[in-house]
Amino acid sequence: MKIGIVCPYSWDVPGGVQFHIRDLADHLIGAGHQVSVLAPADEDTPLPPYVVSAGRAVPVPYNGSVARLNFGFLSAARVRRWLHDGAFDVIHIHEPSSPSLGLLTCWAAQGPMVATFHTSNPRSKAMIAAYALLQHALEKISARIAVSEYARRTLVEHLGGDAVVIPNGVDVDFFARAEPRPEWQSRQTGKADGAPPGGTIGFIGRIDEPRKGLPVLMKALPKILAARPGTRLLVAGRGDEQEAVENLPAEMRGNVEFLGMVSDEDKARLLRSVDLYVAPNTGGESFGIILVEAMSAGAPVLASDLDAFAQVLDHGAAGELFANEDADALAEAAVRLLGDEARRAELCKRGSAHVRRFDWSVVGADILAVYETVTDGAASVAEDERATGLRARFGLARD
Repeated sequence: MKIGIVCPYSWDVPGGVQFHIRDLADHLIGAGHQVSVLAPADEDTPLPPYVVSAGRAVPVPYNGSVARLNFGFLSAARVRRWLHDGAFDVIHIHEPSSPSLGLLTCWAAQGPMVATFHTSNPRSKAMIAAYALLQHALEKISARIAVSEYARRTLVEHLGGDAVVIPNGVDVDFFARAEPRPEWQSRQTGKADGAPPGGTIGFIGRIDEPRKGLPVLMKALPKILAARPGTRLLVAGRGDEQEAVENLPAEMRGNVEFLGMVSDEDKARLLRSVDLYVAPNTGGESFGIILVEAMSAGAPVLASDLDAFAQVLDHGAAGELFANEDADALAEAAVRLLGDEARRAELCKRGSAHVRRFDWSVVGADILAVYETVTDGAASVAEDERATGLRARFGLARD
């Protein structure tokens, strides 16, 4: 099958949607399909061989963050050329309601189209205002996918229609077989060696994006360190490191280690190394791919009780939850978990079993089934139209 996938966000600035599209493309290519991905990208950005650049993107505030999108006459021309050259059996558009390549593709494309909706934003004024503009384009979509029940709810409330829920995928074994890095593991056990009690906490996310929740974790850290002075916090992600610790007492800043941007391999090794992974995100999440990655790596997870996070963590069975934006609740749960090895082991076991439903072997098969449904439907319609045309041409009556 020849599959065209449209990425709305710039390939230069990795995020959850880009990672999902990259991994989906890799999975489909591995299964023997031909895949081309159209994505915004700067001229000097290294691209996989299956990615076609639609040109430079511009930053636009979107869903509580800043998305780098691509829109305009030049972009529309590149979309049309990509569609013409690709001659795809099916086109898979991600976030077609954003002002980017997906919407342009909806306007320009013909034939079977599948759309995936990632955004969870139950009060989006922008989507409400854009409904009339989006309606005609979205009517051309053959099948809709939402990555979670909360993304599906946003779609239904703002744009109408419905969607099948297929979660984001993860290569579970990639994280499960990663080797821990000794320098990221616990240095102080608090046992017979007389060292102060401690452990390692991991956080991965953009430092300067408040909704990722690092300020909440930093606010909780003094109480964690008061109970377990040997605790280290490992932070991976881009942003202003000095600003991140400015409200932390000076004597505690040595307990925080900033790793900067890390590769996929080091992300997996970090998650395999920590005693506890904390996701203090405050909102705007429709899924929680980092939770799935952490569970895949065998890390015990402590996360804010966002609806999407609760669903991914099986409502607390595969990872613990604390009250959103409550630093005291975060600190209390973290101290308890760091001191309870048996509970952490139980969470690891439950998480490792639960996470298999998110593996690409399952998610990829579900997405491919949607592709096959819409292409089979299109072929059936085309055959009916051809038969109707022949009957009209030769004056044949329908049986």
